Amino acid sequence: MTKHVRPTNGRRRKGFSLLELLAVVTILGVIAAVVIPRVSTSKKGAQEQANNQNISEINGAIERWYFEKGTWPKADLSDIGADPNYFPDGLPKNPVTGASYTMDTTTHRVKK
Repeated sequence: MTKHVRPTNGRRRKGFSLLELLAVVTILGVIAAVVIPRVSTSKKGAQEQANNQNISEINGAIERWYFEKGTWPKADLSDIGADPNYFPDGLPKNPVTGASYTMDTTTHRVKK
């Protein structure tokens, strides 16, 4: 019994076959479909956590302002944001919406 051997003329095959490339592209597509939603979800969660932290810090600064000055800050928080003793880098913006924080004049808390 003899084996049928295809002559190669001493040359090796160069490159990838179309089927191999299709398999790699398919695998990369599946990985991207799994990873991208997780990354966008974690970004949104991080923004919400940063927003909650900002609100907590601003509420604390509002209370400190009242105890130190005897009056509540302005509703737009421009006075507390301009005082470097409270926010040296200025009042932060809402990372979720990009809007400025404001205070509810009834509760003296940041509006959500």
